[in-house]
Amino acid sequence: MDPASGRPDRSLLVAIIAVAALVAVALIVVLTRSGAAPIDEASPAGVVQRYTEAVIAGDEQAARAYLVEDVRNDCDRIEAGMLEDVRVTLTSTTEREDSADIDVSIVTTSGGLLGPSEYREDASFDLVREGSDWVIETTPWQFTICAQASP
Repeated sequence: MDPASGRPDRSLLVAIIAVAALVAVALIVVLTRSGAAPIDEASPAGVVQRYTEAVIAGDEQAARAYLVEDVRNDCDRIEAGMLEDVRVTLTSTTEREDSADIDVSIVTTSGGLLGPSEYREDASFDLVREGSDWVIETTPWQFTICAQASP
């Protein structure tokens, strides 16, 4: 309040409005943010992207479709690693005629007493060709759903 006029201080009012606007913009950005752009599903990186999305979503049937036939048909099921708050980022792709290595960075975030903490691990998916399709032969331990697909 301005003591002389008995009206609210304009600078305080402007500061409150500016803070409210910043909070609104931040919420809009967070709520409208989209996931990773889809990679061509016929490529090794696209197969890994769809596989990891299926495992994170808990869709084991969809995930198994991306595994080599031997593992897919005789899946000795195991629980995937802790995937509550995980990000997977493609770091490199090495593609050969009949095999490919997809290197990723796996970042897991967890809450703690002093705030959230992140753990980052570099890992690889190994893929092979089955006919004209790329399929996953081995996965990082966090994304293993069939024991035969573990490294």
